[in-house]
Amino acid sequence: MEDYLRVGVIANTHGVRGEVKVFPTTDDPARFKKLKQAFIDMGKTKKEVEIKKVSFFKNMVILGFKDIDDINLVLPYKGHDLLVTRENAVPLEEGEFFICDILESTCYLEDGTEYGILTDVLQTAANDVYVIRKKKDGKEILIPGIPDCILDVDVENKKLTVNILKGLED
Repeated sequence: MEDYLRVGVIANTHGVRGEVKVFPTTDDPARFKKLKQAFIDMGKTKKEVEIKKVSFFKNMVILGFKDIDDINLVLPYKGHDLLVTRENAVPLEEGEFFICDILESTCYLEDGTEYGILTDVLQTAANDVYVIRKKKDGKEILIPGIPDCILDVDVENKKLTVNILKGLED
């Protein structure tokens, strides 16, 4: 399991005082109100930042960082992921999981036949969509993340049990 979880992407600067616009990638953007510390993924390194100001504008979160008060200091962060440690993540409810914890899970059909590997989860307005690379031919199939299709998620063993509804493979 990953030590850091992405909660947003720094989309742009905001004003000239070192604030940034963050596109939230979390289910609950309000979580930023309680967030005090985060990390900016700079590739090989992670820069720790202390959050001193949070506001919201349309679908974005505006963040101000302690000791960063100039636009030139935040320009290098544009386009980079904003991360939190697993300890600072929003607590999960029963049956919930982080998407990053199930990626690369082996997918099985109800009868136990290995079907493929989960390569991505697309988040849409209606429901999540699971992208599975089929073992048989390497092609991708999109499966809606609904109880009729995703029968079981075993995070610990990285195993999914799926039901391929008629018409999904056409």
